[in-house]
Amino acid sequence: MAMPVAVAFAILTSHERHLSLRNTLSDTQRLFTTSWWAGDVESDTLARRDRRRPQALLANFDPDAPLAVENSEAPPRAALGMRKLWIPASFVRFMWFCATLSIALLAYVLGETYAEIYLRTLPHDNVETIVYVYSWVVTIHLLDGLTGWILGSDDGERVGSYPLGWVFKLYFSLTYQTYVRALYARLRSPQQFMLLQLLSSTTLIIIHPLTMSSTYHSLLGLLRLNNQSYTTYSRFCRRTLFIRSLAENASMAAFLGQILVLHYGANRDAYPYFAFDGAEGGDKEGLYDFDRTLWFAMVTWGCEIVASWVVRRLVAGLFGKEVSGEGWRDLRRWPELVPSSAVVMVHVLQNMLFGIIRIRFKGP
Repeated sequence: MAMPVAVAFAILTSHERHLSLRNTLSDTQRLFTTSWWAGDVESDTLARRDRRRPQALLANFDPDAPLAVENSEAPPRAALGMRKLWIPASFVRFMWFCATLSIALLAYVLGETYAEIYLRTLPHDNVETIVYVYSWVVTIHLLDGLTGWILGSDDGERVGSYPLGWVFKLYFSLTYQTYVRALYARLRSPQQFMLLQLLSSTTLIIIHPLTMSSTYHSLLGLLRLNNQSYTTYSRFCRRTLFIRSLAENASMAAFLGQILVLHYGANRDAYPYFAFDGAEGGDKEGLYDFDRTLWFAMVTWGCEIVASWVVRRLVAGLFGKEVSGEGWRDLRRWPELVPSSAVVMVHVLQNMLFGIIRIRFKGP
């Protein structure tokens, strides 16, 4: 994930793309830019200035001047150190994009750290489980908000790309859901499943419609946390809900498939995390049960589908907007989002599989 960006950065800097444009504009092209009419002579690159013909002496056009041969030398070349430092807007956007990828990698590293801490301190009671889950929720939402601010949605806002914001929103939603799914394999009782699902569904059904209200939008404006119009803000809220549902379904389907394949398949020795029978590196204390994990994960998935349907009905009834319609409009307008989203899903889900490989239990 970081290697292509590092290679691109090295190529751009080696070709001095951070100093000037690769191909300067011709005089004809500059007629249609503001630099010509504003007299911005500094926008020319050093190479363009050097290609200009030396200025002729006025004496060459004086008919009364004596016949003489002047040694007219070209004006001295401007020193390299005197070149005006000018960074193209495209390179600035690229640097913002690099910052976004760094934040995405940080989310992955933090997820691995959270999982390692949780597994090293097993078993956990209900309070510890809730603290772990919601500290991770707060962390991932802060990183997601920072990334959304960097990417923006309109031209002139740092990167200013709505499709990129869509894809990174999906990345963070999947990262959040994936590590919560992996936690399900280490829940010891039905009460822990029920408590986590009750909190998750209640938060979604109550909090999300409240954050879509005009009052909440006005409060964000007073605090200078959001400068979007209410129409744009509500559109982003509906997009977030659509992406959340997509991430929930994809991550839970993958989790159920993983625990089935890795528990019964030939690779179970490489994944003691899903060995519930006391195998090498598995659960030797008998605190965790495969059947309970499988069935309660399926019940949790059903509850999530119901909660998502309820909040969509609330949004349609209170605000007169369709969540699914907003998401499908984005996919029709930018069809490239479909393969990009598929790649993001595979990338995040395989990250979790690589992250939990050879994880072993610690003594309680």
